[in-house]
Amino acid sequence: MSSVLQSEAANDRATTLRNRAQLGANKNLLFWYSELYRDQFRDFPNPAQLSILEIGSGTSPLKQFLSNVVTSDVLDLAYMDLVFDCHEIDKLDAIKDKSIDVITLTNVLHHLKSPIEFLNRAASKLKSGGKVIATEPFFSVLSTPIFKYLHHEPVDFRTSEPELAEVHGPLSSANIALPWLIFFRRREWLQRLNENFDVAGLSARPYSALSYMATGGISHRLPIPRLLYRALFFIDRAFSHYFPSLCASFFTIILTRR
Repeated sequence: MSSVLQSEAANDRATTLRNRAQLGANKNLLFWYSELYRDQFRDFPNPAQLSILEIGSGTSPLKQFLSNVVTSDVLDLAYMDLVFDCHEIDKLDAIKDKSIDVITLTNVLHHLKSPIEFLNRAASKLKSGGKVIATEPFFSVLSTPIFKYLHHEPVDFRTSEPELAEVHGPLSSANIALPWLIFFRRREWLQRLNENFDVAGLSARPYSALSYMATGGISHRLPIPRLLYRALFFIDRAFSHYFPSLCASFFTIILTRR
């Protein structure tokens, strides 16, 4: 590995550890995530009995809520169960083919070089009827200017292919518009998943409007009292559900393996 790549990896590990600590200290943000996970797995009677692989677990608190989750990341972090490049998941011997009930990712797809290639390769590890559950930014009237002008990650609606034009470190490479384009705007891109997944039966649902921003996110912590935040959260989530094109900021897609 070159010294430049080593330096980028070291910076990404340090940033991930810092982000993880900041997320854990932000109780409102932890609540937002706990409700997200409840929503992600609401169709499963007993998620604790599932074989679940999480991709991009560096900052994720999912294992705090579901201890049976197998965590993974491309960064070599001491608390990871598996360390590998998810674009090569089909070559991963540590997980048997057709053995996983659920592969889950939260705000990870938009960091991948080729999200569609990853999903098609990941299908080999899923049981028939297994699920991919992914949550990503949604571009509504309210959220679009926030993501475009106030968020630090790039937004490119004009990309000609469903992949990143350039890749640097796993944290610095991103186009947060990619998943939204794949699942809501570019039908021909979505069809590239049809061989492995039931695209016609795709489930997509909005999740929250401003309640993530109201936590301050990972970088900041806004001083909103916990009980007040939780009361406002449920109102916020209801608005995103009933008026997604107006105010939703995130969405969860569920793909089913053929």
